[in-house]
Amino acid sequence: MATGETEHPYTLQRERDEGSGDEYHVFWADEIADRIEARDPEEPVVIKGGISPSGVPHLGNMNEIMRGYYVAEVLRERGHEVRQVFTSDDRDPLRKLPRTLCDLEGNLVDLGNVDAGALGRNLGAPYTDIPDPFGCCDSYGDHFSTIIQDSADALEVPIDLVSTTDLYLEGEFDDVVEYVLENRERAADVLSTYQDKVDSDGDYVPFNPICEECGKVTETVTGVDLEAGTVDYECTDMEAGDRTISGCGHEGTATFREGKMPWRFEWPGQWQVLGVDFEPFGKDHAEGSWPSGEDISRNFFEVEPPVPMVYEWFTLDGEPFSSSQGNVILVSDVLEVLEPEVLRYFFAKDPAKARDFSVERLDLLVDEFDRFEAIYFGEVEASEDEQAFAERVYPLVVGGVDELEERAERIRLPYTFAAVLGMTEDPELREEIARREGHIPDDAPEWAVEDALARVERARNWARRTENEFDYELKREAIPDHDFDAATEAALEELADFIEEGHDPDEIQGEIYETAKRHDVGVGDFFSAGYRLFFDEEQGPKLGPFLAKVDRAFVVDRLRRER
Repeated sequence: MATGETEHPYTLQRERDEGSGDEYHVFWADEIADRIEARDPEEPVVIKGGISPSGVPHLGNMNEIMRGYYVAEVLRERGHEVRQVFTSDDRDPLRKLPRTLCDLEGNLVDLGNVDAGALGRNLGAPYTDIPDPFGCCDSYGDHFSTIIQDSADALEVPIDLVSTTDLYLEGEFDDVVEYVLENRERAADVLSTYQDKVDSDGDYVPFNPICEECGKVTETVTGVDLEAGTVDYECTDMEAGDRTISGCGHEGTATFREGKMPWRFEWPGQWQVLGVDFEPFGKDHAEGSWPSGEDISRNFFEVEPPVPMVYEWFTLDGEPFSSSQGNVILVSDVLEVLEPEVLRYFFAKDPAKARDFSVERLDLLVDEFDRFEAIYFGEVEASEDEQAFAERVYPLVVGGVDELEERAERIRLPYTFAAVLGMTEDPELREEIARREGHIPDDAPEWAVEDALARVERARNWARRTENEFDYELKREAIPDHDFDAATEAALEELADFIEEGHDPDEIQGEIYETAKRHDVGVGDFFSAGYRLFFDEEQGPKLGPFLAKVDRAFVVDRLRRER
């Protein structure tokens, strides 16, 4: 691409066009890889993402890591050496207190339950200079980065986590900072196009020293000595949204390693220092930060910016992710209810489309993944596009092709069926029911059976998290206390006889209604009697399908109150 030519960040999949000579890609990451290769990049190809540690590192923050991962894997397939970098912009100042934090185990914690003073006393200081309020890591920034790294590891994504603080301290940014300060009038001229507060004719200096007295980041530079590699400053107030963080008034001198560039210069500075070839980012950056970053990179640093890709944010149960509102879920939480490959599949879908990650209806996502997997193995009928997508993407979703032949023997219990099995603690009963229902073949390898039944615990966790219709525990060991009238007892006996004969779920559900009517028992009361016997509750799952899935002898005996 010629210098100065703008590349639009919306790198969307092309629609199939049989009449054009363009190659059609069924997977968006292949098109990104084409654009990267068209630049003839040096090896290793560098793919980047990044985040400022300002809140709980939730599932939404994995967008850049997972989008980058798929592009990295495609390039590796093509023979390229790839480095996937993820920067923690941890020299950014803490501008406000988060309402919610999380420990290293992924548990959400209110600010009042940790050392909030460690944060409150350090408003305006870099994240890596703030003590960890949990007391377990070197700093608040390090605590946040550890959770990001653990999340990537859990999904088997090999990232190189880079601290922006370290880039400054180790001198990686020295040349960039010197260049920015040497050309600060031109820097102000470029940035004034994007930020009203920057006056191209004023004394703007694109560097924020860290006050040696109070540790806060300040924006007031009073002098620059390029030869000495220092700036003079005054520690003044910082505006942070609708509040002001007071400076201490100290006047001092800082080296280029004792501060930071404003983010509008730091971001393209990272591209230059790290040699970035591709970076995905959310649509909020596409409309503001990307145009300025691209402009600064090309026309100020005179360096080609990376191939961009904007992705749509996804929502969580229909609402935006929000740490302050408690609408977050961590990768560690998700992996308690989903297999890693199901979550990786979610991120393999077209990034240009807005989606909802619905915890309430995770069964639909799992069903979608199971079909995707079955299409790959030729076990279900599918359209041409579905088949092409599965063949291209499935090996990437599961992490390679080495074990694909063995995976053909995998067993996937339907997610809601697994949730039904989760109503009992008995692992032998779970397997017995799954076999009787035809979900586990007699000749299934042991590893496949173990993997299949592992889904039961995940589905059970899902039921408990959402408190849905499967969030009940089968009382198998003893009959719960009950007090039924004669008509209800007779109806239960008759229902037991019907089930003993052998009927399907819908037939049993219908018979429950009919039996209640024949014995002049209220339908609601009769269902409650069943729930009392099996769950010691007044309500529960759809009773007919449940009774059809549990072993018949037990159901019959329990309805007769014999065990």
